Amino acid sequence: MGKIGDIFNGRGVSESLRVADNEEALARTASLLERAGRGLVFVNLNDFDTKFGHRRDVRGYAEALERLDRRIPELEALLQPDDVLIFTADHGCDPTAPGTDHTREYVPYLEVGSRRGVGGTVNGLDIVSRTVLETLAS
Repeated sequence: MGKIGDIFNGRGVSESLRVADNEEALARTASLLERAGRGLVFVNLNDFDTKFGHRRDVRGYAEALERLDRRIPELEALLQPDDVLIFTADHGCDPTAPGTDHTREYVPYLEVGSRRGVGGTVNGLDIVSRTVLETLAS
């Protein structure tokens, strides 16, 4: 969902959906979770980066986080017992930092679902691929 198809140049992507913003991405994610079978739904919430981080829009960034926080229970309710929902990023884009470049060494990581409670500081983003493989293997 979002620019994921472009990031992977279509390889391994069975369906690619364009969205206008985070809100549409979250709504379409909920719709996919209602009908999805076994597999991986990979969603890019690009507004945090392009609309708020690079533009140094602190208020917009905070409001986007609050909107996401309000949607998590809805998405969690759509998960099947062995599903895992992961929120993370490939880089930071702190709207309070000087300049408009990517920032931060650390990125958020939160798992919701059957492995609930995993979050905070993790050692390397390979935890995402390991979690996906473990979840699909079970």
